[in-house]
Amino acid sequence: MPKTLLREVRISRRSALWAVTGLALVALSFAAHPVWNGAPYPSADPDMVAERLKDQSDAVYEGFALPEKYSAKSGRIDTGACYYRGMESIAHIDQPRRDVRSFGLDWSVPDVPETTARDAQRHVRRLLAERGWKLVHEGDRAGASFLELGFRFEDPEGGDQVDVGWNDATTTLFISVYAPCTQVPDGFDEYDWPEADWHPKPPQ
Repeated sequence: MPKTLLREVRISRRSALWAVTGLALVALSFAAHPVWNGAPYPSADPDMVAERLKDQSDAVYEGFALPEKYSAKSGRIDTGACYYRGMESIAHIDQPRRDVRSFGLDWSVPDVPETTARDAQRHVRRLLAERGWKLVHEGDRAGASFLELGFRFEDPEGGDQVDVGWNDATTTLFISVYAPCTQVPDGFDEYDWPEADWHPKPPQ
């Protein structure tokens, strides 16, 4: 084989090897990306999340079917920490992400006697079950000096949760409405967020 042709063959083989190596590195990079970053968080508009949690709170409050003398206190939506996923979490142990938040709205109805609390909780359990939510926690406990009644339901589609509790020490219905971690837009500031305030509507 002539030297010139042999040199061209070697160059061609070398080019092919580099091309295959490059493609392999690209493929490896794409394969490693989800392993390093983990499953991505869904994106959400905080205002839409706030409206959803407030609508759920309105539905729960109305669903309690409490007598008019029992009034809910206003609440404000707070955000919670969310963390890195995948192998990246090892590089950021216990370090929350700034661009991902969970959302929670806590409120209460004070001075509710046990019989009324049991009726109210039964009504809301039926309401949530009818909406297709699933019971994920049952917290009724009784001891020598205390009584606690409570439960948690979860929306199987989006992961929102409603947590209801009552105990005979406070005679207060405690309600937490929660939305799981979502990625928020740049510049979101929970401290300057008018949509965070919730004021209960009078029961119908």
